[in-house]
Amino acid sequence: MTPPAQNRRRPRPAIAALAGAVGTVAITVALVASGTLSVAQGRIGQGAQELGDPDYGVCRGTDPRCYHDWGNFDTPKGFKVLLYTRTAGPRHANLGPALAPGLNPPLTDTNTVQKALLKLGADNGFQVDYTEDVSQLASPATLFKYNAVIFYSTSRDALDDAAQTSLRQYVRGGGGFVGVHNAFGTEYNWPWYEGLLGNANFYDHGANQPGTVRTVNRKDVSTKKLPSSWSFSDEWYNLVPAPTKVRVLAEVDESTLTKGVAGNYNHPGHGDNHPVAWCQYYDGGRAWLTTLGHDAKDFTTDGSFPGAAEFQKLLLGGIESAMGKAPFCK
Repeated sequence: MTPPAQNRRRPRPAIAALAGAVGTVAITVALVASGTLSVAQGRIGQGAQELGDPDYGVCRGTDPRCYHDWGNFDTPKGFKVLLYTRTAGPRHANLGPALAPGLNPPLTDTNTVQKALLKLGADNGFQVDYTEDVSQLASPATLFKYNAVIFYSTSRDALDDAAQTSLRQYVRGGGGFVGVHNAFGTEYNWPWYEGLLGNANFYDHGANQPGTVRTVNRKDVSTKKLPSSWSFSDEWYNLVPAPTKVRVLAEVDESTLTKGVAGNYNHPGHGDNHPVAWCQYYDGGRAWLTTLGHDAKDFTTDGSFPGAAEFQKLLLGGIESAMGKAPFCK
């Protein structure tokens, strides 16, 4: 028989507190042991042990059958790309001041990226339009005028709902996408876009410093003219997640980063496999990606900035392959 409520024995406060503390310690130990809990800034912690395998519900990877060839591009009429550099958060200095609304607004001398891409196109037979006006991305019909769309150091929520829908329909219709540098710090809360980047997102970076880039795949259009290794300076992005099911084209040799690779939020780097450029088919389209491209000097042509010539070759090949002017992701 159950005793009356007033006769039931209640746990003494000290015993209850001890039991709660033991339980908390046990849970904490379990979380640390599993890698779910890490303690940064010099405290003990194992860090993340398993980040999972995100599934974006689309065909993606290196299989050309993921591409949708639905005749949306009339390549005999020439090639054309749209450069998008809108920033809704941090703005890289090489973008210069924010642009006026509309398509192809006036540029200043410090709009280095926009002017460099215009020259790259003029020198290599494709037209470049540029904008930071999100309304220019509002319609798939508008985007299908371009063989590729380039996001160069965009940041945070650079797209509204209409532009998100438009970009997705464009890619699904066989469009090309090129993501450069802080394109990885964009649209954090949109899983489809994270998948477009190759299952990758910017987490943090260490010091801006010189390092050695290894060209790990020299068959691709973007890398076949590059040496097996070359010097370059950048911020060397650490990524969470890090790319999967992609063709890695280039990596940074972390042992050459003398100021260390650990980021400002304590990401420990990627060890022997720290990718800086890769490609994939994604949801019907082509996506070519690189985390490089931080400095305005990346576009110098006088040999004063080590690796600038190699970076420009890498970027040019990525653009040409993404827009279908050259073979893609070989």
